[in-house]
Amino acid sequence: MSFTDWLPLLMVCALGAMSPGPSLAMVLRHTLAGGRDSGLIAAWTHALGIGIYAALTVAGLSWMIQQQPLVFQGISLAGAAYLAWLGFQALSAKQGIAAKLASGESASRMEAARDGFAIAVLNPKILLFFVALFGPFVQASLHTGQQMTLIATPLVVDGLWYSLVALGLSHGAVLERLRRQAHWLDRISGVILIGLALKVVWGFVSG
Repeated sequence: MSFTDWLPLLMVCALGAMSPGPSLAMVLRHTLAGGRDSGLIAAWTHALGIGIYAALTVAGLSWMIQQQPLVFQGISLAGAAYLAWLGFQALSAKQGIAAKLASGESASRMEAARDGFAIAVLNPKILLFFVALFGPFVQASLHTGQQMTLIATPLVVDGLWYSLVALGLSHGAVLERLRRQAHWLDRISGVILIGLALKVVWGFVSG
């Protein structure tokens, strides 16, 4: 794979990571609730999930989706259920960031790792993104080094982007200002997560 072939892949991965959505809301929530370290843990466990999807796609995930559509549907619906659960937690008066901050409780690093990884692995949009993105690149003739480049590019780009988000938000003045608006973040992230879950389910119903 030449540099001119790799550069478009890098740009698309960067644009995909930077687009607002549930992943950004999740990193933001854990940075506010647990500080910089929780934000970084969420960022890199999310990147690990991205890397797993990239590796599976290179290994032939697109073939499995075509041959075993029920497996894909099961993964997608499980992901939708988890996203909806996270959304309802954010909207809950007792489970949101605002409630945790008001009680002096902070989100644990284990929660940050769990949510970072799960929101990547259980989001069917990410799966479809990689199937579409890697279509022009995945070939039987790819050698190991090229395959590792395909896998490492989205993993590293995703981890670095969300690390920048966590580091930028964890500065004292910025973090304190955002914490004062935590109830709005709860509502926005809850709506985003539930909306994505409903969109996944609607895709099966209307399809």
